[in-house]
This record gives sequence, structure tokens and C-alpha cells, in this order.
Amino acid sequence: MIIVVGIGADGMAGLAELSRFELHSATVIYGSQRQLDLLDDTVTDARHTWPSPMMPALETLFDDHPGADIHVVASGDPLEHGIGTTLIRLYGPDLVQVLPHVSSVALARARMGWAAHDTEVISLVTAPVHTAVRRGGRAVVLCRDAQTPHALAVALTETGRGDSELTVLEQLGGPGERIRSGPADAWAAAPPPDIDDLTVVAVRYLPDEHDGSALPDKAFRHDGQITKQTVRAVTLAALAPRPGQVLWDVGSGSGSIAVEWCRAATGCRAVAFETNPERQARITANAHAFGVDVDVRGEAPDAFAGVPRPDVIFIGGGLTVTGLLDECLAAIAGGGRLVANAVTAESEALLVQWFSRLGGELRRFQHYQGEPLGGFTGWRPQMPITQWSVKLL
Repeated sequence: MIIVVGIGADGMAGLAELSRFELHSATVIYGSQRQLDLLDDTVTDARHTWPSPMMPALETLFDDHPGADIHVVASGDPLEHGIGTTLIRLYGPDLVQVLPHVSSVALARARMGWAAHDTEVISLVTAPVHTAVRRGGRAVVLCRDAQTPHALAVALTETGRGDSELTVLEQLGGPGERIRSGPADAWAAAPPPDIDDLTVVAVRYLPDEHDGSALPDKAFRHDGQITKQTVRAVTLAALAPRPGQVLWDVGSGSGSIAVEWCRAATGCRAVAFETNPERQARITANAHAFGVDVDVRGEAPDAFAGVPRPDVIFIGGGLTVTGLLDECLAAIAGGGRLVANAVTAESEALLVQWFSRLGGELRRFQHYQGEPLGGFTGWRPQMPITQWSVKLL
């Protein structure tokens, strides 16, 4: 059995009776050096610091200590972006017991007076800092180290969020607890030199433009190669993103579909395939501006090799490239969804052929934009869009 014991900045004094009992009776304890240093002299068993990389050691815990119960010390609640989740994924819930402490997230929300149901939790322990940029709302951000608050403040300032309110909370729950607040642009310009490594940041994102609907076209950097807002809305409905899924955005253009996909559900990631280097740069800029995880690759289908397997594929350009649609269908053959939009007669003909073979849903959208016509208003038609959507089992 693996017993994961959560511990806070207050060390052994803050542990529940069961957690203290487990540590006193343990024969093998793993943890980071900082977590192990929180244990006092009453814990006398062998202590092991996690190696780097840590994953190989996690995978061989029972092999390294046959017949023994293994205790793991973790920060706060081990199931709040912690090692407990990884261990349960590796060994299953029957072999992993978790004894949680009050998490730093819960303590931060308590200090701020923020309710759990409308406070996002973002981890920058391993993720790039731009993934914590938001266009509104509030979040508790888990930090990798003492430099993370400054890096986050810089990212917010560079993406027009410099008015955002940052509260840096250090050593929460411990005797050295400290809380300091200020606007992001001030933290970016002159960060305090004495930030502790054990830190979380509470962020209120300003200006608040939080909106769950499809973004306006002007929100993206683009050169005209963009799936327009109205079409993007119906395309996202067809893509049907679910938490944690991976999208391939083929012929990405500005990356608008990839960005909207990542915004749609927690943990969604996207891989954007785009040939043009300038458009690749715009996709990256748009991803950073909205704090989403988009991996930008080159020409499809050549760049498919080595990319995480998709749950869903969107084809917004390049349908007539030889073999492209075949390769995309092969990538989701084990189960997945494909959505393709066509604006040319040649691309539309191709979608009709595949619809005849595989079924799915074939739709055509025609949108009109109201524009001035003399002293009146007339309707200007937009390019019609043919869309094929299919789910493979």
C-alpha cells in the first residue's frame, strides 16, 4: 500500500492524528527535500528524496521496496494538482490511500474570501506561464518557485492585463505566512526581492472581458485567414470539446479554432498545423494572449509524426492536399471525431464523396451581414460554408 500524507507549512503540528500515526509507524518515506524537512525528530524511518526526473521512481516504488508499505509526504491536499493523482493513475485507488491536509488553494481562497465554485485553479508548476493568462474572472495560481509571480505579472502586462490585481501569498498556514498585493504592472516593473519558494498567487483579471461565447474576429491577430465568428460558433458546436481532450487544427490560419477549443473546457489542448511562418507566429501570439496550450507545427500531413493522438480533428484548410483527409481519418480510426469546413467547390465535392462513404452529418451555412446601402441597410452575403462532421468508432 502507498499512503500519501498531506502536510502544510505548519509541519507536524498541523497534522491530524491519523496522519501523525502513519508517519510514526512508517518504514519508508518519500518526498521533496522541503517536505521531508517539515518532519520532526519523532519520525525516525528512512527518508528518500525524489530523484529528477521523478516519474521513473514512481513507477518502480513496489519493486524498490518489496513487501513494504510506502509513505509519501506531499504538500497540502495531494489530490489538488498533486502527486496523489499521479499515484492513483499508476496503481489504482485500491493501492493508494490519501490523507489530505488543508490545501494551499483552500487557504488562499479563505484569505481572499473567494468561493470555490467561481475561482479557477491554475498550476504553473510545470506549465508555461502564459497558460495562466485570462480575459476575466479570478484564479488561484500554483507557483513553481519564487520567480513565478514576477513571470506571471510580466505575461499579464504584455497581454494587456496589467491592471489585474495580484495577491502573493507565501508560506500559507505556517509561522512565516505573508500576504502582499498590487497591480500586475507594478509587480512586473519592480518585483520584491524576497519572495518565498512556497507561494501561490491569487489573481483578479482586469479588464474583465470574461465571455463564454465565440470571440469577435478583432480579438485575434490575423491576415484575413480566419474562421469567422459566426462560423466558428457552429464549428465549435460540431467539435463538441470535452475536458482534457486534444484537437488537431489542420490549416490553422490564425489559430482561432484552436484557441476557442482550449477555452471551451478544462484541460483542453490543441496542435495547430500551419505552413506559413508568419501565420505560425500569429497562432503563437493568439495562444499566449488567451492563456491556452497550443502546439504549433508545420505542414500537414508531414508534421503529424510524433504528435499526441487527437480526440478530435478540425480541417479548416488544405482539404485538397493529396492524402490529407485520408491521414486525418486514419489518425482517429480508433475512435474520434472529424469536422471539416469547405468554401471551394472542389473541397465541397470531396466532402460530399466522403459523406457518401462514411455517413455523418453534412451541412451548409450561409450568413449575411447587414451593411449600409445608401440611406438604408442591405444584406451582404458571406461565403457559404459546407461542413462535414463524422464520428468514428
